Amino acid sequence: MLPRVHRALSGSSSSFFILFSSTASSSKLSEFQRRRMSVKAFVDDAIADNKVAIFSKSYCPYCRSAKALFASNYPDIQTVIYELDERDDGDAIQDYLQEKTGQRTVPNIFVNKQHVGGNDKVTGLQSSGKLAALVNADQSKL
Repeated sequence: MLPRVHRALSGSSSSFFILFSSTASSSKLSEFQRRRMSVKAFVDDAIADNKVAIFSKSYCPYCRSAKALFASNYPDIQTVIYELDERDDGDAIQDYLQEKTGQRTVPNIFVNKQHVGGNDKVTGLQSSGKLAALVNADQSKL
């Protein structure tokens, strides 16, 4: 690489431009960019395609509590659970969820495409009767 740079610098200015313009702007996405786009699409689709989407970790007691709340109170509602600790892209999903919601912790819960928070929020919504209204709302009207 160094001899090429030296030749480019000692040659005409057009060589210099070609050398750096070809390395500075690439139309190909990096592996990181591809993974990020894939994670973003996965999360956004999970939220859009499911009445209830819970991003969880299998060992987390708060996640267990939230999952149990939905299982016992809304057994007929489509609830999809993504165990981030059991996925290769779990850390990337959690990073994107933090960017999307401002919440880093799990469970990270969405109902009818709306972020409702974690276990404490969902428990509070359940106690106040607001969770039932949100779960039973017609998605097309949200």
